[in-house]
Amino acid sequence: MLFAPMPQELRQTTFRTGKYGALLGWGLRFADLATIGVAGVVAWGIRFGNVDVSLAYQRHIAMAMLLALPVLSLSKIYRSWRGQGLFAELPSVAGAFGLIFGATILYAVALKIPVNLSRLWWGMWFLGTIAGGATSRVLVRRVASLVREAGIDVRTAVMVGSGSDAQRIVDALHRQRGAGIQVVGWFDAHGQGDAMPDTPRLGDLEQLAAYVAIHHVNQVWVTLPMSAERDIARILDVLAHSTADIKFVPDLLGLQLLNHSVEQVAGLPVINLRESPFDGDARLLKALEDRVLATLILVMIAPLLAAIAVGVKLSSPGPVLFRQRRHGLDGKIIEVWKFRSMRVHKEAHGTITQARKGDSRVTKFGGFLRRTSLDELPQFFNVLQGTMSIVGPRPHAVEHNHQYMGQVELYMQRHRVKPGITGWAQVNGLRGETDTLEKMEKRVQFDLVYLKNWSVFLDLRIVAMTVLKGFIGKTAY
Repeated sequence: MLFAPMPQELRQTTFRTGKYGALLGWGLRFADLATIGVAGVVAWGIRFGNVDVSLAYQRHIAMAMLLALPVLSLSKIYRSWRGQGLFAELPSVAGAFGLIFGATILYAVALKIPVNLSRLWWGMWFLGTIAGGATSRVLVRRVASLVREAGIDVRTAVMVGSGSDAQRIVDALHRQRGAGIQVVGWFDAHGQGDAMPDTPRLGDLEQLAAYVAIHHVNQVWVTLPMSAERDIARILDVLAHSTADIKFVPDLLGLQLLNHSVEQVAGLPVINLRESPFDGDARLLKALEDRVLATLILVMIAPLLAAIAVGVKLSSPGPVLFRQRRHGLDGKIIEVWKFRSMRVHKEAHGTITQARKGDSRVTKFGGFLRRTSLDELPQFFNVLQGTMSIVGPRPHAVEHNHQYMGQVELYMQRHRVKPGITGWAQVNGLRGETDTLEKMEKRVQFDLVYLKNWSVFLDLRIVAMTVLKGFIGKTAY
């Protein structure tokens, strides 16, 4: 026998590969279409207190459902998400539904159909559609995971290469059984590969194509170093007539990557090892989110701002507001606004003394503002100005940046995005004085997690957590 046979349990499931995935995909399409109609009726019931939807509103719901057919079919939200996280999928879903609603309004205007319907109904309908789309995907993913854990709709894969990187991939796919990718073994590229526990060696490169063809293997994962270009070219050559997906995993697993991706530039394949999460559509989406939320919040807190301004003026002589120099997007210097919480004083040139517990410079009213983070409220004007975001890494003093950039790994990567009024680190208790290197390292770790996992939903989660628990801090002096 040239190579080890495929396990019996996998032979029993591979012929069903794709059947259930296609069924779930069509189910998701139907659910999205139904969600548009149901969300419109539910929004009407909430807005007007009955389910007898008027003809004008029925017409718009019907138009949206008809326009959804081509829009959803042409979108990429139904492509395979096997092994990908839900939050990576939701922005595309929200964008597709946003396009449907925008097309509905434009179509109605073009046909001179009245669109002066309840704006509250429009808003609830749109948000309800997104919520319904997200719920459908949660349910579909759960069903898909259960199906795959039962051994149905499983993709079979073989590895080319071995070693620590290959073992890490095998372990990850084994842990995430819901991804539905089963590694059946590995092939040796050089005849000197290291053995991998519980993963059988199936042969050499000469036997790869035959094995893939005989056992109808779905995926070939190449885990060779980037320097092995001859071997990679050879693998592509021997699999020239195979319909299996070929996935190349370069030896980057030990590197500190940030929002890595693959793209084409001038027709050349490019692997982005580090890039900002806010490029293209994401930049526009983040800007809209900031401007809309900042405007709404400033309207709501205007009386509070006036009351705090009076309190600051009465607490001690000096201006109500003061400006601090901080590093903003791309490390550029910006001025951040705050309510003054200290007595007017002078610092030695080039030094910033952080406030400490019992600091005599802090007024009583200023101490209250700092503990509750109310001194940060003027930064909503920074958001409208475009120098800050509502959610993002908190800006540190320029002097502190110079101090820590050489001590904390990837410290300046925080400045790939605009600084925020609140952030993932702050809602996890990392706010106030950073008097030790360990505290700063921990804060930077949380900031990088935010950059790697950004989404509108994460921003809204952080805002909600800030409202619920983020205002009061024991370490804010």
